[in-house]
Amino acid sequence: MDKKTIRDIEVAGKTVLVRVDFNVPRSKETGEITNDNRIVAALPTIKYLLEQSPKAIVLFSHLGKVKTEEDKAKNNLAVVAPRLAELLGRDVKFVDCTRGAELEEAVKNAENGQVILVQNTRYEAGESKNDPELGKYWASLGDVFVEDAFGSVHRAHASTAGIPAHLPSAAGFLVEKEINYIGKAVSNPERPMVAILGGAKVSDKILVIENLLKIADKVIVGGGMCYTFAKAQGHSIGNSLVEDDRIDVAKDILAKAGDKLILPVDSVINTAFAAEGDIKVCGEDVPDGYMGLDIGPKSVENIKAALAGAKTVVWNGPLGLFEFDQFAIGTNAIAHALAELDATTIIGGGDSAAAVEKAGLADRMTHISTGGGASLEFLEGKKLPGIECLQDK
Repeated sequence: MDKKTIRDIEVAGKTVLVRVDFNVPRSKETGEITNDNRIVAALPTIKYLLEQSPKAIVLFSHLGKVKTEEDKAKNNLAVVAPRLAELLGRDVKFVDCTRGAELEEAVKNAENGQVILVQNTRYEAGESKNDPELGKYWASLGDVFVEDAFGSVHRAHASTAGIPAHLPSAAGFLVEKEINYIGKAVSNPERPMVAILGGAKVSDKILVIENLLKIADKVIVGGGMCYTFAKAQGHSIGNSLVEDDRIDVAKDILAKAGDKLILPVDSVINTAFAAEGDIKVCGEDVPDGYMGLDIGPKSVENIKAALAGAKTVVWNGPLGLFEFDQFAIGTNAIAHALAELDATTIIGGGDSAAAVEKAGLADRMTHISTGGGASLEFLEGKKLPGIECLQDK
């Protein structure tokens, strides 16, 4: 990659500001962390920086959406500090504010690589607006900035793009890894390359489909959005999810794609969007009163055939309603097929990452992205603000 990484910067004796992604899932009942993967993903960067003898490491992260006082209470970042301290094996000082004397004194008086976790960046109204004054203020607390929150680099926020506008900046190991894997898949993949796209809406992935049709050797579409394509082809889709305002877009993609685009030829259908009902398999036409909730067995075999011999596979979005076991069969089958491939397999975060983890196959994929939205925009070919602002080598 052409951006500086933490190997390229000097941090000894300096205060290092690090944007991490501690937007962890928590129990609605207890508020406790239910999955610490995002904290674990930040450890290599934090540990490396600690080895370089910094004065302090100041960590910034958001947690959830903060629009009301109730949101503030619900999304207090204090929950992360004890788990981070446990994983690091050292004290983590939590500062329960985002600006002011308490924060400034904590940073000023830090020494011997003290790790400081700042309260949720979204407590500041100017965070999501990339308020120049806020970015400048946070930058004034440190000497150098490290971007390691890939899940947030597609957003031009004060903590992702505002701070590095004022400081020497570099990518952490997590962002470097994401750029290397997804960036190579987009710019110079080992071939054959196959892209698998699932999820509910065509509108979310039009640009991704169009960009990947230029790059990949095959593009496989499943999930709820395949019924918009099915309707565009003239098939009946029953009560399946459809975006009628995207039918013409789907027709245009079909015309351009030719045999590069692989669509399901059968579905697992039900009378309701639920685990119970009259569940059965149908062909390309979904009967009235039913909705498609998973790809069918013939579609699974077609996809496996398309994957045979692939050297690079990018997968973003589940192929069915994987939250219910009855409609996770297609998604699980493809996850197992990827696990058996001699290929670079990249899972694009979000629900597809959750599906692979649920199937118990996460450790058999080459790379699982930590940023669903960021990886999607990367696959679209977009410039990501949190990466663009980092210093070039």
